[in-house]
Amino acid sequence: MPLIPMCLRLEGPDRSAGQEYRIHDGQIQVRSLQQPEEDDGWHRVTADQLADHVKRNTVVAQWLGHRLGWRRLLRACAAEQNLYQFGIANGEHGRSTSV
Repeated sequence: MPLIPMCLRLEGPDRSAGQEYRIHDGQIQVRSLQQPEEDDGWHRVTADQLADHVKRNTVVAQWLGHRLGWRRLLRACAAEQNLYQFGIANGEHGRSTSV
């Protein structure tokens, strides 16, 4: 069984730009590789940003699909307020909404 890395690092062809993605404490996070080292630079990826990756079938979406599974990834794409509308924000049938 192949191992899938916990972090995904994307760089431009000239290595001048890039981002790094990770799954940490149940959250999908991203940081710019150009950030100064004053803090760790990690920020949570929003549901809208995730949905955009899935719609465009980016490398990020493919990596997350392998790491999380498509159901968990699609659930992470739904904004919390939408989950409340469907009664699943607190985990319907014992399922958690965290990634």
